[in-house]
Amino acid sequence: MWYKSQRLRNAMDHHPGEFEQLLLFGILRLGDGAYGVTIRREIEERTGRQVSVGAVYTTLHRLEERGFVSARVGEPTAERGGRRKKYYALEPAGVAALNRSYRNLREMAKGLAPRLERLAQQMEAD
Repeated sequence: MWYKSQRLRNAMDHHPGEFEQLLLFGILRLGDGAYGVTIRREIEERTGRQVSVGAVYTTLHRLEERGFVSARVGEPTAERGGRRKKYYALEPAGVAALNRSYRNLREMAKGLAPRLERLAQQMEAD
């Protein structure tokens, strides 16, 4: 029990970066179907951002080391030539970090959408 509470406290000191947040949101959105390829596809479809599979797996490994996500190996599948998929799930520390980041971003952005849109339009016109 100490181990989990200590990991959660340690996670509170770490603020995930933008790409880490995208992966955490992808895992949250995909639920039980979250593995490297589906997470990558989710990010690309929702953000239009090209993501290398290497960057996804490197970041997933880092998130796993921090205790933000856990991984389990699924059953072998025929479409993968008998290879197993590694599925990812959010851990309490990951949920806390993602919630904190999301809350902070919402608070910082509160009421700024019209202003940001106006500035973007002005810059496009210039």
